[in-house]
Amino acid sequence: MYQIDYKNPVHIYFCGIGGISMSGLASVLLGRGFRVTGSDSKLSPLTELLTQQGAKIYCPQSADNITADIDVMVCTAAIHPDNPEYAAALSAGIPMLTRAQLLGQIMDHYENSVAVSGTHGKTTVTSMLSCILLSADLDPTISVGGILKEIGGNIRVGRSENFIAEACEYTNSFLSLRPKIGLILNIDADHLDFFKDLDDIRRSFHRFAKNIKEGGTLILNGTIPHPDEITEGIDAGVITYGTPQSDYTSAQITYDAFGAGTFHVLHRGEDLGVFKLHVPGKHNVSNAVCAIAAADQMGISMEDCRKGLDAFHGADRRFQIKGRLKSGATVIDDYAHHPTEIRATLEAAGNYPHKKIWCVFQPHTYTRTKALMNGFAEALCIADGVVLAPIYAARETDNLGISSDTLRQNIANRGTDAWYFPTFEKIEDFLLTHASDGDLVITVGAGDVVRVGEEMLARDEAAGI
Repeated sequence: MYQIDYKNPVHIYFCGIGGISMSGLASVLLGRGFRVTGSDSKLSPLTELLTQQGAKIYCPQSADNITADIDVMVCTAAIHPDNPEYAAALSAGIPMLTRAQLLGQIMDHYENSVAVSGTHGKTTVTSMLSCILLSADLDPTISVGGILKEIGGNIRVGRSENFIAEACEYTNSFLSLRPKIGLILNIDADHLDFFKDLDDIRRSFHRFAKNIKEGGTLILNGTIPHPDEITEGIDAGVITYGTPQSDYTSAQITYDAFGAGTFHVLHRGEDLGVFKLHVPGKHNVSNAVCAIAAADQMGISMEDCRKGLDAFHGADRRFQIKGRLKSGATVIDDYAHHPTEIRATLEAAGNYPHKKIWCVFQPHTYTRTKALMNGFAEALCIADGVVLAPIYAARETDNLGISSDTLRQNIANRGTDAWYFPTFEKIEDFLLTHASDGDLVITVGAGDVVRVGEEMLARDEAAGI
């Protein structure tokens, strides 16, 4: 396998450079003096930023973009052998790395590397821990799977030995990483288009834990069932959080008028003090305890933890308040696309001032929707009204005989009002006439459903109503 060497910068071509993770890695290498070129099917603010940093980006993708001076090509999982650039690089004998392999090689150049894994909450915990390290003036390099306002994007290039990155389990990409500290936030049934079942997913997380460097630390959510199956045979030490019996746990939790928690953290019975969040929900209290545990293991003071969490106001698309309609309804957006995440989001909304909660859900992939149909219906019933958009197919072509209307019927059978509309415009029309003063309109999903809320606000403003 081709090996990246920081002491010998080369020419790297990114096929699919506009993705949130690929663009971040490209930015890291630009900061280290590498020559970066790449392509994507469309340009975006991320590709524009890379251009400003010195990258050369092609659009659209073409075999002509592959030149003989390219030392290595990096591809996303979405790039298939029939891609013209992939085929041209293969024909030219250019070495190739996956995005995950590149991330793992970059991580190996940092003494204090942290990989944040888990089915849910990775972006939030990565962001919280990043804010803590920034407050401690530790100058970290950060790769986060969302836009973090505190660093002005999804990447920060530091000059210290501290590197923090999300570690995604999909296609086992996190198995390319060998961090010093590995976090496992939760293990749930997801990505069933790749994994066989929950047991298969648990085996992958066990392998991730075994990849943590000898003498390193695994920080594990104590609520994960049968944790010994995850920790068996690993070389790292194990720290737990999240239960009264764990090494780190929360206590005396209270919530403000907007559902944000204030709480104590106990470390093996010792009170580490009071911490306050600006993001809502009990799940974020758990996320914060995990970030504090990791920071403590890195030798960071509790005062810097407090300052970092106080500076954190949420990542984009994580219970992000988008604006207020002239009707008085508040528009919120969240990336939740699994029943566990949707439940956490809607429960957090329940602690937020409101009269009625309207949840606009765009299911993500036919495979996930079919496999988790009942879980989606049960979680969505927490809302007062559910409005469904068509399923976001992403990489899939087979609809498996289901649609969002199938989910609507399941929700309605449970006694919750639910509607399905075939276009975003019709959803916007419906909510602009039905959402009223004091209501919350929450767009939920991993696709482009965020456009619904943004367009509602734009239409509302343009109409002057």
